[in-house]
Amino acid sequence: MVERALSFGAAAAAYERFRTGYPDELVDKVLEYAGRTVNTALEIGAGTGKATRVFAATGIAVTATEPDAAMLEQLRKHVPSSVTAVQGAFEDLPLTSTFDLVFAAASLHWTDPTDRWTRVSALLNPGGIFVSFNRPLYLADKDLDEAVRVARSEFLEDDGIPPPDGTSEEWPGTELRRSDRFTDVRRTSVERRTTLTAAGYIGHLSTLSAYLLLRSTTREQVFERIATVLPDEVTLISDLTLHLARRS
Repeated sequence: MVERALSFGAAAAAYERFRTGYPDELVDKVLEYAGRTVNTALEIGAGTGKATRVFAATGIAVTATEPDAAMLEQLRKHVPSSVTAVQGAFEDLPLTSTFDLVFAAASLHWTDPTDRWTRVSALLNPGGIFVSFNRPLYLADKDLDEAVRVARSEFLEDDGIPPPDGTSEEWPGTELRRSDRFTDVRRTSVERRTTLTAAGYIGHLSTLSAYLLLRSTTREQVFERIATVLPDEVTLISDLTLHLARRS
């Protein structure tokens, strides 16, 4: 897991180019849940800052943390000057500052579960909120999805990351509900469909850890095989699932 977590730096520029951004509706749902003014926020594992940007655009003072130097370099190029960028893993962040909001965009599964919720709680102001959201992209055409699976199967059976407790729709809500540090745990979603060119879809795959861990020659071979089964454009299901909680 650690090896996969640290694999993205080699593809930081591709990550910025090919990973899709986040919609304003995401921030609307978070602020509606908060029910009060959110002035400060901390992002865990910000990558190139795609989620940071939509929160910062509302005037929230965001501190974006990211352990990988190459990813952080891309982030600094693309976020507004109001964002504070900090290199560091979640587990190493000093617990000397607190925020109205702590959020993780498709990064929470990379954090150490040992004291995950103790640390999140310690980083929140009283009554502050935590939100985790992810956006796995799936080919809407099931036959095409199967064709892609077959095309890569000689080298890679699965290109995803199973959630820690095996229930992608319910995690991390399952853990938040068990923790006495949080209350008012909710799950909601933002429905989205994304259309990419075949080249754009291959570019997206090139940013996934499962492919990044392949040898470069093998990775190119896999992409060539996948490209042979793709139409000119593909439609992906890119719904966001949000898990929200309030510090007790």
